[in-house]
Amino acid sequence: MSVISPKVGEILVKTTHSKDLDDALRKIISEYLELKLNILQEIIDVLQEKWDMTFQEFREKMKEGSLKKDSYSYDVEQDFWRWEEAGTLKKHYEEIKSEWI
Repeated sequence: MSVISPKVGEILVKTTHSKDLDDALRKIISEYLELKLNILQEIIDVLQEKWDMTFQEFREKMKEGSLKKDSYSYDVEQDFWRWEEAGTLKKHYEEIKSEWI
């Protein structure tokens, strides 16, 4: 079992204004998950706005070769990988959050 040093425990409690270490860790993890989910949603929103479609639509158009740009261009592939990563991580953090609450 891992142990948190007294100094780290004290900083966690003071930083979060919590009554104890367990409460402090709950707050930190909950806030971290919310921050990650917000950042990932912002990435998804920017890409949806840029391409004027959902990721699923983008993926299909990429496969069909019916995007307005070359599906194999560096920019398109970078957007694809960034979008897929954001969606995958968002789902991952949502699952953790649902287990955490």
